[in-house]
Amino acid sequence: MRILGVIGYLLVFLKAITEAWIDTVRISINGDIKPEIVEIKSIIDSPAGLVLLGWSITATPGTLVIDIDEKNKILKVASIYPRKREDIVPFEPYIKKIFD
Repeated sequence: MRILGVIGYLLVFLKAITEAWIDTVRISINGDIKPEIVEIKSIIDSPAGLVLLGWSITATPGTLVIDIDEKNKILKVASIYPRKREDIVPFEPYIKKIFD
């Protein structure tokens, strides 16, 4: 089951990076930058899974994880433009399959 999680994660992660890259370029060119910080409650229980989730968010253009509360499973995310939770962490279910 973990191998399916890894494959799913990689596919969704690459798609998310591509979409975020295009969106970030568009937002930057338009000058429509509206930074915000949001807290995202994660469904992942594993500390390693939370770190991978944080790295994945940070590697996606336009977002940056600035804090991880491992105990409460909350990630504090800075974004250059308001985004829905599912747009920030589309790969979360796949990371859960890998680590939990």
